[in-house]
Amino acid sequence: MATTDRQATTLALAHALSAAERGLAVIPLSRTKLPALRSPHHDAPATPPCHGECGRLGHGVYDATTDPARIRELFAAAPWATGYGIACGLPPHHLIGVDLDTKSGTDSSAALRELALRHLFTIPDTVVVLTPSGGRHLWLCGPPDVVVPNSAGRLAPGIDIRGAGGYLVGPGSRTDHGAYATAPGTAHFAPGACPPALLRLLLPPPRTHHPTPPSTGGHGQGLVQFVLAAHEGQRNTRLFWAACRAYEDGIGPALVDPLVDAALHTGLSEREARATIASAARLTGHQP
Repeated sequence: MATTDRQATTLALAHALSAAERGLAVIPLSRTKLPALRSPHHDAPATPPCHGECGRLGHGVYDATTDPARIRELFAAAPWATGYGIACGLPPHHLIGVDLDTKSGTDSSAALRELALRHLFTIPDTVVVLTPSGGRHLWLCGPPDVVVPNSAGRLAPGIDIRGAGGYLVGPGSRTDHGAYATAPGTAHFAPGACPPALLRLLLPPPRTHHPTPPSTGGHGQGLVQFVLAAHEGQRNTRLFWAACRAYEDGIGPALVDPLVDAALHTGLSEREARATIASAARLTGHQP
């Protein structure tokens, strides 16, 4: 059994190094699909939470790296690892994982096709990973200035999204339930670009209660409120979502300055805000 585990660890390391060569940041995983290294703050949680600033290993997805020496160090510290995780949301791919589950009793693939028909988008050619339970992971690329959050079942029953702060089990990993493998004919693909219509569905909906915004009036006022309500970690996401809605509703150009002002109130720089709004304009087919 020990020999089998060592072989699984060696294979997982080889697959992880191969993924890193493609620009994918990785961490070692145990057979339970969880990060293999225990948090160094397990007995005394750090306040504020430590994301690796302490310099020790064991910070989950925050340990993810493409550096071969660092990857070997991570696996050397976790010789029981039998798989690896691929961090989402990081450059250069800004990976978004669409997890089509089979355990929910629903046809998640059919649900995704229905969404595609309803919102007029097509899933591009991309890497597809087959899971031991019969599900599929679709790898998509997001834009660099948009933070896609993790979600479970929000898009549709049986469809989970792995975004910033999340990870996907990499092909070649072995778990308690079996092995993950790239679907035939997809291994040579790069992650396909996430369709703009799907990207907008992945962003969080606006809240119902917001602070009073600068005066804009009408629907634009609600979009500015939505941006003003953003907390750290969601400012770019909310600004991008609001700008997309503004351009789709024909009020984008008129709302640029109010949205920039709202973004400045949340702590974004003017340069960041205008770049995010310009990205939303391009994704909705408008000139920034």
